[in-house]
Amino acid sequence: MNLIRWFKNNLPSRRRPDPPQLLHVLNVTQRTLIATEAETAGQSSNRRRGLLGRTTLSSGQGLWIVPCEAVHTFGMKFAIDLIYLDRNMRVRKTKSDVPPWRVSACLSAHSVLELTSGTVQKTNTRHGDRIEFSSVDSTHSELK
Repeated sequence: MNLIRWFKNNLPSRRRPDPPQLLHVLNVTQRTLIATEAETAGQSSNRRRGLLGRTTLSSGQGLWIVPCEAVHTFGMKFAIDLIYLDRNMRVRKTKSDVPPWRVSACLSAHSVLELTSGTVQKTNTRHGDRIEFSSVDSTHSELK
């Protein structure tokens, strides 16, 4: 086998990653909108980076880390709210106003939503609520 062909077929691609898909996040149980622009962090590098390097998180923004059972806020510059979800998109645990330099975990979770501080209280999100994700239609958003 040609060595160059082997490297091309077996080394990770160096192409730029696709831009993050934005999601609407709805608490179906409480009938409240949790986020209007949540990004997805599904790749290992995106999950490790999380919100690090950002100076703020605007209202309506968030990051859905999949899979994830625990997060840290080491090096962050602002507090966040956390919503831990199981595989069925049910809330397993919430944490409000988690300041920088903390660790939080929920071993029964499959993913976690990192949100603007105050979102959990404002949306009345609690254990057992069902969460729904839907894609933000970029062309529809531009028309408004």
